[in-house]
Amino acid sequence: MDDSPRPGRPEPLAPGLRRVLAPNPSPMTHWGTNTYLLGKAALAVIDPGPDDDAHLQALLEAIGTVPVSHILVTHSHKDHSPLAPRLAALTGAPVLAFGDSAAGRSPAMTALALSADLGGGEGVDAGFAPDRRLADGARLDGADWSLTARHTPGHFGNHMCFLWGDGAFSGDHVMGWASTLISPPDGDLGAFRRSCADLAATGVRRLWPGHGAPVDDAPARIAALLAHREARDAQIRAALAAAPGTAAELAARIYTDTPAALLPAAARNVLAHLIALRDKGFAAPRGPLSADAVFAPTGR
Repeated sequence: MDDSPRPGRPEPLAPGLRRVLAPNPSPMTHWGTNTYLLGKAALAVIDPGPDDDAHLQALLEAIGTVPVSHILVTHSHKDHSPLAPRLAALTGAPVLAFGDSAAGRSPAMTALALSADLGGGEGVDAGFAPDRRLADGARLDGADWSLTARHTPGHFGNHMCFLWGDGAFSGDHVMGWASTLISPPDGDLGAFRRSCADLAATGVRRLWPGHGAPVDDAPARIAALLAHREARDAQIRAALAAAPGTAAELAARIYTDTPAALLPAAARNVLAHLIALRDKGFAAPRGPLSADAVFAPTGR
């Protein structure tokens, strides 16, 4: 079923859980955005997806006559949140999320955004505004389901995961098919690492991500993603030792098997690592920090 899912068709994943795939496949979204319908007597819609008429119609057909009590958004990127207002208007359900697109950014990243030209901002739903803001640890109770909201910044400042039993709806924080994009200042590698550790500490076993197939072994996947980031740090430090470079230059040297069209995204990930290495004293920009700054090792 998960090898080639079809957009628009509700697919059962677990008792009381269905997925409706949005028709927005791309190198950054895999098959497209997974919209989840949770419940039987009344539904929670998790990540309504892009503002797409066909996807809205597919959701309405899958919902049928069952009331919708909650519309939950993991984070406000354009492939996850823009359909929420239209769905809310048609169902009467409130939109719930951690906050708007500026919420949850760390003080350090906020300061960097004000003082440095970091670029970024890819795919942000700038006008997103939930009807109700959720605090970390907030409990949500439906007619036949319960969720706990966990703030998991890293990919995006307002990112939340929603715990359900021993599983979680993990948005773009943890996915099985790819590691998440971390693009400063909305993306924050230090926050991502902390959020991964926090999610693992909940004891979650299974994940339903924003893109791709369910993750059956959540602890192993989270551990693998953290190890991947450590390995990337080592690669970047080795590349800097060979020759200083910008994030884009380092990405071209490190991501040798990556298609050229994906190198800009790879450069954003490298920039996130360079900022983290700078904070640890292992690398420094030559001159003001910016997206195009040349970094060199510090000798530590």
